[in-house]
Amino acid sequence: MQDRLTLKGKSYDLTENTLIMGILNVTPDSFSDGGLYLDIGRAVEHALRMVAEGADIIDIGGESTRPGHKPLACDEELARVIPVIRAVCNATDIPVSVDTSKAEVAEAALAVGAAMLNDVWGGRKDNGLLKLAAAAGVPICLMHNRQEAVYEDVIAEIKADLLESVALAEESGVCKDKIILDPGIGFAKTVSDNLQVLKCLREYTTLGYPLLLGTSRKSFIGKVLDLPVDQREEGTAATVAYGICHGVSIFRVHNVQYMSRVARMTDAMRRGGCQDG
Repeated sequence: MQDRLTLKGKSYDLTENTLIMGILNVTPDSFSDGGLYLDIGRAVEHALRMVAEGADIIDIGGESTRPGHKPLACDEELARVIPVIRAVCNATDIPVSVDTSKAEVAEAALAVGAAMLNDVWGGRKDNGLLKLAAAAGVPICLMHNRQEAVYEDVIAEIKADLLESVALAEESGVCKDKIILDPGIGFAKTVSDNLQVLKCLREYTTLGYPLLLGTSRKSFIGKVLDLPVDQREEGTAATVAYGICHGVSIFRVHNVQYMSRVARMTDAMRRGGCQDG
């Protein structure tokens, strides 16, 4: 598997340290933090807090992708995210990723300093996003998604869909070492589907690309533990530790301080020898 990722000229060794991607939603309706960071000053303050807490990447998105969300017009998404991305990039050297499926938004984000693209539709909704990633030479995360949670073999079909996204990316000129895959926990998947995907994470790491996992506070955790969204940190932590032990390289999370500590401890055990003390 590809074991290095380059962002803003810095090379990260994915075999040594798990990367933490902090979530910064500038949306009024995201399921966990909707409406909290619409103000640019508050958004930058939160981004800098996440950097201080251990974030390696800040992922900024302006369109909620929660189940049942309403599609957002491109002009409105641009108005939400571009001023925040510009301000965050001016405030920190930590790489910024833009969470969008629109090539126009991605292009504007790269122009003001973003260094990575994160597409919840895996390049299938707007092929221009893939061509943009290729031309700019930036990493792109291709997430698995479908219109409906209908599968005969959920593991095999997600793998096939991800490989189709990879093929589309490579046909558009994206280099292999710029591709990251995300199995899309919570997107067009039942609780059982999500748990199967987690159980079989090695199936996706064997595809040869770094794996990003976004389980933070999601509804399947709430349903397993019977807990509301503000009480799902322990459940999220369990998925982070388990994911690291099964080959995941990057985690997209809300609570950076908590999950960064979980990742650092799990990394230490994964690398550790047998010396006492």
